[in-house]
Amino acid sequence: MDIDTLKALEKALQASPDNNILRKQVGLARFNMQCYEEAKAHFTQLLQYNNSIDVKVLLAQCYLHLNNYTPGLIICEELLEQSSHPDVVSLYINFLIAEGQTNDAVEQYQHYQLVLPNWRDEALEEKLRIPSQVHDFEEEEEDSLFLEKPDMDFSKVGGMENIKAEIRIKIIQPLQNPDLFKAYGKKAGGGILMYGPPGCGKTYLSRATAGEIDSKFLSIGLEEIMDMWLGNSEKNLHQKFELARKNTPCVLFFDEIDALGSKRNDLKQSAGRNIINQFLKELDGVNSDNEGVLILGATNSPWHMDSAFLRPGRFDRIIFVPPPDEEARNIILQLLLAEKPIESINYAKIASKTNDFSGADLKALIDVVTEEKLRSAMQSGKIEKIQTKDLLSACKKIRPSTKEWFNTARNYALYSNTSGIYDDILRYLKL
Repeated sequence: MDIDTLKALEKALQASPDNNILRKQVGLARFNMQCYEEAKAHFTQLLQYNNSIDVKVLLAQCYLHLNNYTPGLIICEELLEQSSHPDVVSLYINFLIAEGQTNDAVEQYQHYQLVLPNWRDEALEEKLRIPSQVHDFEEEEEDSLFLEKPDMDFSKVGGMENIKAEIRIKIIQPLQNPDLFKAYGKKAGGGILMYGPPGCGKTYLSRATAGEIDSKFLSIGLEEIMDMWLGNSEKNLHQKFELARKNTPCVLFFDEIDALGSKRNDLKQSAGRNIINQFLKELDGVNSDNEGVLILGATNSPWHMDSAFLRPGRFDRIIFVPPPDEEARNIILQLLLAEKPIESINYAKIASKTNDFSGADLKALIDVVTEEKLRSAMQSGKIEKIQTKDLLSACKKIRPSTKEWFNTARNYALYSNTSGIYDDILRYLKL
């Protein structure tokens, strides 16, 4: 549609603002011209009278193009509860990719391929690097595992300056200055174990580390390792390390690593002890070279890990990741609200009211406010900006999730701390 025709339609719409057919045409024209903010306004108003799927999909597409992911995801999830429409499925998975939830996106893609046998989206397959079935098995495994090359770095991580400094000296600097470190007998690689309450950014920090050094990022879950057949779990773990070694520099991230590295004395079956022995062998680089393989582990329960993992040469840096302090909460809030419609936010005041909040708690706070504003916007047909009072009100509805963890950690720090591993917890709790 040319601009003159559009102007004529907009003039006609001014004269007849309740003409839904005309408003949809104007919204589509603005959408096709990539004027997504104007198109969004038309589709939002149109939904007051026309609750059709296609209008909701168009509105969600506007949110995707405007990098405003939460309201778009809410629309897609509501539509998918009604039916598995292929356009909505593709849009929903694109939102997951945009938010960096690549593993979830792959799972959803595979799920909807079962739900919709004739559905396939080649563009999504390319984004997710889902291999064609005609590929060789080994190529399939490698492609499907290396799904991520994170586009974030430390600038996207609020606070945690002491932790970033540890990772820089252990991981980043050896890669950037290999000759200098070799002169002191230090290689690029090794392991860092991060522990602390859930939701405080351990996984996020690992992805940012990979982005900081422009490396591949391989996240390993328990389900990818454990196998019911004897010997297969050890084989699976070895394959993951081998893939990382072939693709250096590579950040190899083990979330909830205590599930793979439990204390051997607590295990009743020899199979469990075998997988731990294999893990230790891989960390030591027996018959292999781990240079350039950067191993990060995250756990909420370090007291459940076998002590053999914690000796020098394996996870020789053990870092406590506490809830963000007030300054860090201020930065995190600014990062979380950067792409949202806001009005004169007093970040310092909100940060002072969110003591003990984890990063995940702060995100939940923003989500609660965003959903309330979205409901208001859907009724009014205009953007409802987030204000300080909205955030302060939501603070009263959310309890920090870290307190329960500290109740448990306090006992271990006081009574099971002969090696001093939990001194940071005692300092944090001022005990």
